[in-house]
Amino acid sequence: MASFQGKKINPKRFHVSQIKFYVLLLPLAIFMVLPIIYIFTTAFKPAEELFKFPPSFFVENPTWDNYKALFELISGTSIPATRYLFNSIIVTVLTMFISIILSVSAGYVLSKKKFKGQKLIFEINTLALMFVPIAVTIPRFILIVNLGLVDRFISNILPIVAMPVGLFLIKQFIDQIPDALIEAAKMDGASELDILFKIIIPSVRPAIATVAIMSFQSAWGNVEASVYYLNNESLKTFAYYITTFTSATNTSITQGITAASALIMFLPNLIIFIVMQSKVMDTMAHSGIK
Repeated sequence: MASFQGKKINPKRFHVSQIKFYVLLLPLAIFMVLPIIYIFTTAFKPAEELFKFPPSFFVENPTWDNYKALFELISGTSIPATRYLFNSIIVTVLTMFISIILSVSAGYVLSKKKFKGQKLIFEINTLALMFVPIAVTIPRFILIVNLGLVDRFISNILPIVAMPVGLFLIKQFIDQIPDALIEAAKMDGASELDILFKIIIPSVRPAIATVAIMSFQSAWGNVEASVYYLNNESLKTFAYYITTFTSATNTSITQGITAASALIMFLPNLIIFIVMQSKVMDTMAHSGIK
């Protein structure tokens, strides 16, 4: 255990010196978790509590009425909700897979290969981090139209597979892999694919987990393709479906249904983050280390 003048710097068990950290971090942690608690409590509020003034943070008389109203609306549509849900699952899985492959492959090339324009390409990728998705909506639409992908299922996936932040994180991880290790693998007869799948990918698993979470969130809640590129209802996603019928009902019902649907859309994001949160913390700790 490292120490300084006889004092433990980072004791494994609780120590009185850690109290100051709990005093600082516990209120901050509680403040950060409040929106999550609010999503859960609001989803089970009856109508009178949703419109109560002053509003209450916690639910007093929890009810399933919001979900009953939600499923009644779902059962009354011409296209079954399972179709939209199936579309969302396929879009999310394919987006995650393609985003990871693209980010790892591009990160490996930009980190370990030397070619003209290498630095410029990475700077362009870094510059792309500045743009919010809505800023590139029109260029995306023009590309989709010119490529002839309007009313094609792939238009749900293609516009969101490129992740500048994912490429940035993975490249930072790959930069830490010794060049000597890759050269030794080449001397042993390893191909580029062998190096990619047997050395690079196992070494950057924390970054891959982070990219997986970000691509999941991007794909699961994406409604852009369903709004702008698709006219065929059977090709649209569950997120769009939820947004459409909650906004089409009257105000008194909308609030409860919106709260219930918000929880349904939020839960998968929460679950995948809880499962992979340790990898995300590793990524944040090492992404800037050379």
